[in-house]
Amino acid sequence: MSNKAQIWLERIRQLRLTSPIKIMNVCGGHERSITMAGLRGALPEQIELIPGPGCPVCICPEEDIFEAIQIALHEEAILIAFGDMLRVPVNVANTKVRTLEQAKATGADIRPISSPLEAISIAKQNPHKPVIFFAAGFETTTAPVASMLVQGAPKNLSILLSGRLTWPAVAMLLSSGQAGFDALVAPGHVATVMGPEEWQFVVDQHHLPTAVAGFNPDSLLAAIYSVLRQHLESQPFLDNCYPELVRPGGNVTAKGQLQTAMQVADATWRGIGVIPQSGFVLKKAYSQHDARLRFPGYADDARKRAGLMPSGCDCAQVVLGQLYPDQCRLYGKACTPRNPVGPCMISDEGACRIWWSGGVRHGR
Repeated sequence: MSNKAQIWLERIRQLRLTSPIKIMNVCGGHERSITMAGLRGALPEQIELIPGPGCPVCICPEEDIFEAIQIALHEEAILIAFGDMLRVPVNVANTKVRTLEQAKATGADIRPISSPLEAISIAKQNPHKPVIFFAAGFETTTAPVASMLVQGAPKNLSILLSGRLTWPAVAMLLSSGQAGFDALVAPGHVATVMGPEEWQFVVDQHHLPTAVAGFNPDSLLAAIYSVLRQHLESQPFLDNCYPELVRPGGNVTAKGQLQTAMQVADATWRGIGVIPQSGFVLKKAYSQHDARLRFPGYADDARKRAGLMPSGCDCAQVVLGQLYPDQCRLYGKACTPRNPVGPCMISDEGACRIWWSGGVRHGR
């Protein structure tokens, strides 16, 4: 731990915390840094850090994954997706293809990528073959997809979009009256793109201390100290503890490209349901790149009713901060990284996978 982090930690320890306080961190990257740096064990016992809805793979609707599998199996096309998506199962019989990885094993041309730039490269290398980009993610990965479209994507490249906004899930939790946390650490990468102002509603409407944090222990501990001080002094405000990258208004160019290529609509979150105004859809001007229009007939509305987590899996409650990963009924038993049942154990941003990598090997 750096000297700066040690200083912040000492400042936190000097605070007079007379009662427990629960702080939610929204981002999977935050949870990974907190766990790998051992911050939970270093902080005073009154402080409870709760992982929140920051894993796009975990909340990607089952019907979208099912649609991607069916397109890959039945079309002479190349389907590309971020690597974590290939192992996420849908709720079908074990005798059927349940993941993109299994579809690939049967002969479908499915390729993992780590950047939208790879999508452009693959499309240009295969000009006479349709290329479908199954684009699941939050604002930070959806903005480059929008940029790719605005700047002129290859004609043979289409987008199967499953993009989501981060803040509506937190708004839904807070409005439910069962949020289960007293302060919020907001995601620095999302704030870099969209601006920190997106999180002002947490202060204005719900009167909770809020701080935007980066991804090293220095920034995270600074944010934790900030929300603790706000809590103790009963003066909540929105603090920017990641000024190196987060600026008022965010990235104007990226936001402009999102607004040009996409619009916001109600959207389904796996295991959670529909969250109003929480998803991105392509605008009509870019319909020539919409995979759902190019390859109709593979969507199955019945999957929406089946789109819960697998039987016994508590991923939805983990995503919403209602359970710790090791409180899931399957954690460390039926569900491990080698044989994952739920998406929270698959993705590098899933809390279950992070806790397992951090050494928590048994459920409670």
